[in-house]
Amino acid sequence: MQQKQKFHRFLNEHTAVIRKVCRLYTDNQTDFHDYFQEVVLQLWRSFGSFRGESKASTWVYRVALNVCLSQLKLRKRRVVATTIDPEAAQRWADEPYDTTEEEQLKQLYTAIRQLKEIDRAIILLYLEERSYDEMADILGISQSNVGVRINRIKKQLNKLIHGRATSAVA
Repeated sequence: MQQKQKFHRFLNEHTAVIRKVCRLYTDNQTDFHDYFQEVVLQLWRSFGSFRGESKASTWVYRVALNVCLSQLKLRKRRVVATTIDPEAAQRWADEPYDTTEEEQLKQLYTAIRQLKEIDRAIILLYLEERSYDEMADILGISQSNVGVRINRIKKQLNKLIHGRATSAVA
C-alpha cells in the first residue's frame, strides 16, 4: 500500500481527535480550518518518521496540541485582542443554567476556552478519558503533576460555569 493511502487511512482514524483539539483552541470556523490544515500538514510531514514508540493516538494528540499552541503564539504576536470577549463571557455567566445537553456542552467549551493553553490540553485529554500516564507522556509532565492540575482545572471550570466555587466537575 502506498504511503499516501496509509496516511489517508490513518487520518480517517484520527480525525475526531484533531477536530477536538482544534476546536478547543479556536473560536471561529476560519481559524478552526487553518489549525486543522496545519495539523494535517505536520502529521503528513512526519508520518514517514513515526516510529510507533508510543500509541498513534498519543502521537496525534502531541502533534495537534503542539501545532495549536504554536498557532496561538503566532496569532498573539499579530493580534493583541483576546479570543474571548469578557463582556460576552460575563453575560453568559449571568444567564440561568440551561440543562440541555447541547447548552451544557457549549458552556463547557466556552469555559475551557478561558483556561490557559496547557490547561485546555489537560482537560481535553481528561475528557477523552486518557490515562494519567498517557497524558504525562503527551504533555511532557509528571503523572502527579497531571493529577494536581486536573483537580485545579475542575475547580476553575466549576467557578467559570457556575460563577462560584463548588464541588469539582465529575
